[in-house]
Amino acid sequence: MEAVLDELYTTPPSDFVARRETQAAAAKTAGRVDDARLIHAARRPTVAAWAANLLLRSQPEESRQFLDLGRALREAYHALDAAGLKDLSAQRRRVVSALSRQAAQLARDAGHRLSQPVLQDLEATLRAVLSDPDAADQWAGGRLVNALTPPSEFRPDTAPAAERPGTRSHPAPPPPARASKDEIAERRRARQEQLARAKEAAEAAEQRLREERARQADVDAELQRARKRTEQARQRMAAIEEQLPQAREEVQQAENEQQEAEEDSRSAADAVAQAEREAHETVQHVRRMTAGTT
Repeated sequence: MEAVLDELYTTPPSDFVARRETQAAAAKTAGRVDDARLIHAARRPTVAAWAANLLLRSQPEESRQFLDLGRALREAYHALDAAGLKDLSAQRRRVVSALSRQAAQLARDAGHRLSQPVLQDLEATLRAVLSDPDAADQWAGGRLVNALTPPSEFRPDTAPAAERPGTRSHPAPPPPARASKDEIAERRRARQEQLARAKEAAEAAEQRLREERARQADVDAELQRARKRTEQARQRMAAIEEQLPQAREEVQQAENEQQEAEEDSRSAADAVAQAEREAHETVQHVRRMTAGTT
């Protein structure tokens, strides 16, 4: 059941409904009525949501690194100064831009070119994954139905109880009177570790994206070479097809000439055989005459 739904949400939206009904009918025929009902209830994703699902399923290692990067960014965000936030934001923009281009390429390979509004929705979804743990969990499930909207700032992975829906708000405990020097040093060390982890995750993600772009460039170059070879082969085929009628005439003419030559050869062979018989008879006649005179 899970595999069916995973496959369904990487099916292009234009084919989603037909594929869903086929899978639901197959489940119903097999006697799995509950599965058929769940499959039939699946909602068709938008094109941007489908591209995000396709990216997750097609690039699992890269997607895992992207999720790790989001966790590191969210941990480090509230501990950074203005310069650190600027550097982190630049890295986030580069990673999101590179991943969105990769998702667009995957969509093109599946036969769908993404429009500019869809690309904007896709980038917004990826920014939301980095900024919001709930959005990250939704994308990690691989069954987005709609594009995600990023929050105005990073949200922590564990929200306070007062911010969770359905929980009762309680007053926060009063802060300690004054932190000791050791506590301040410990907090500073923790912030530096969080920043280091965020930067390492961002650098690893960027390195992975550079490698994927290089691989994509090699694949595109090979595709262009294959297209060129195909066009050359088609041109040769067209030239051969153009020469084919004349070649057929020449073959027919050669076959006719061969048939005439074979008939002439048989006639010549018959004439040689006849001449040999006549020569043999003549020799025998001469011999008889010679024997009679002696």
